[in-house]
Amino acid sequence: MKKFASLLIVSVLGGFLTLGSYLAFFEEEPLLIEEKGSIPAYTPVNFTATPGSTMADFREAARKSVNSVVHVKNMAITKSPFSNARAGIALQGTGSGVIISPDGYIVTNNHVIQNASRIQVTLNNNENYMAEIIGADPTTDIALIKIEAEELDYLPFGNSNNAEIGEWVLAVGNPFNLTSTVTAGIISAKSRDLGMDSNISSFIQTDAAVNPGNSGGALVNVQGELIGINTAITSQTGTYVGYAFAVPSNNARKIVEDILEFGDVQQGILGIRGDQVSRLPAGIEVSTTEGFYVSEVEQGSGAEKAGMRKGDIIKKIDNVEIRKFSDLKGYIGSKRPDDVLKVTVLRDGEDKELNVRLTKYETFQIKAIGLEVTNATPEDLKKNNTENGVKITRGITPQMQSESLAGTIITAIDNIPVNNIEEVKRVMSQRDPSDPISVTFVAPNGEKQKYVWR
Repeated sequence: MKKFASLLIVSVLGGFLTLGSYLAFFEEEPLLIEEKGSIPAYTPVNFTATPGSTMADFREAARKSVNSVVHVKNMAITKSPFSNARAGIALQGTGSGVIISPDGYIVTNNHVIQNASRIQVTLNNNENYMAEIIGADPTTDIALIKIEAEELDYLPFGNSNNAEIGEWVLAVGNPFNLTSTVTAGIISAKSRDLGMDSNISSFIQTDAAVNPGNSGGALVNVQGELIGINTAITSQTGTYVGYAFAVPSNNARKIVEDILEFGDVQQGILGIRGDQVSRLPAGIEVSTTEGFYVSEVEQGSGAEKAGMRKGDIIKKIDNVEIRKFSDLKGYIGSKRPDDVLKVTVLRDGEDKELNVRLTKYETFQIKAIGLEVTNATPEDLKKNNTENGVKITRGITPQMQSESLAGTIITAIDNIPVNNIEEVKRVMSQRDPSDPISVTFVAPNGEKQKYVWR
C-alpha cells in the first residue's frame, strides 16, 4: 500500500485554482458572476454500442440528478496593491454541490468553499444565487451551505451501506467548468482508506470519470439516490485515470444533521485500540484473517461496560461485516454518541454479541502550537505517571505531525495545570495571543519537559 501511495498523488477535485483564477472587478454589489470561461480542447469520439447493452438505463437517474447538482464558485475579496481598499472579487476556484432539500440546503466539500468571502451557486437552469455557509467540518471535508429558494429539485439520501461492488453509478458535477456533466461507471471498491488526514477513512471507490470541478458533486445509483459526495481522485497528474473516491452518503448525511442540530460534528467512539488482523505483529496468533483485533479497552468506555476484552476480534457491527480498520471507522463515522451498536466479536473461537453504547469523542485544536488534544483517561494518566493532563491526538501542522507526539500528555499551559479540554479552552481564551506560550509535556516514559513557542 505504501509503495502504491508513493507512486500516486491523492488530489482533491475541486475548488482551488481549478483552471487558474481570474479577477473580476466591481465598484459595489452585486457580486453575481456570469461565467464565460473557455472550454478545454477535446476530440470527438463516435460511440456505436447498442443502447441498453449495459442492462442498465441511466436516463431517469441522470434527469433527476442534473437538476439537483449545482455549480459552486468560491470568491474572495481582493485588496488594492496601493492601499487597503477593496479592489474586487477574485474567483478562487469552482466545484459542485448537491441540493438535499427543496428549500435550498446544499451539501458540498469543505475544500470547495474554504476561505471564501462570497459563494455563488448556479443552478442547472442558469439561475444564480449567493449562498451562506451553515457549517463545515474540515476533518471530514463536508460543508453545508444554503441559498434562499423554494421548490427546488433535490436528491434524496440513499443508504450507502446497501451499495455493492459492481453496481452501476453516475457521477454528476461540473468538471473543468463543463456544467451538468454526467459520467457512468461501477463501484470498484468500498471502505477504501486513502491514508488522508481525515475522519472519513472509508471512501466509495468508482471508475466513473471524475475530474477537477467534480468536488462536492453527486455519486448516485440508478434509482437516482445520493450514495456519495465525490471528493478525491488518485492520480499522478491530478486528473482522472480510473480511480475516484466519494464520501459515503450515510457519513455525509450524519455530518449534515449534526451541523443543523448541534452546530458541529458529534463523533462517537467505542473506546478501544487495536488494528486490523492482517497488520498484526508477529507473535500474536489469531484464527482468522479478517476483522479488527482489540489490543486495549479504555477504562470507563462503552466497550468496557459492554464486556469487550483485549484479544477480541470485531467481525461485525449491526450486521455490517468488519474486515479491516476502514470498515470499522467508516461505520462508526455514520453514528453519533449514545447510539447503541450490536457488536459481534470472535472470542476463544466463538462468536459473541455485545451491545456497546458509543461515547462522545471530544477534541480541541491548540492552533498556537499546532496540536490537537482530547481528554485523557485514567489509564492514560497512569501510563504517563501523572495525575492530570490532556492527551495529544495528532499534529495539525506539518512540523508537529513530524514530531509524532500522539499519546503524549500536556499537564500545563503557561504554568496553569489543565485536567480536561474545557480547561485548555479557558486558558487559551484568556491569554494574550501575542505572548509566548509555554507547554509542559509528560512523555510516555514519564519524562517531563517544557517548551516555549514565541
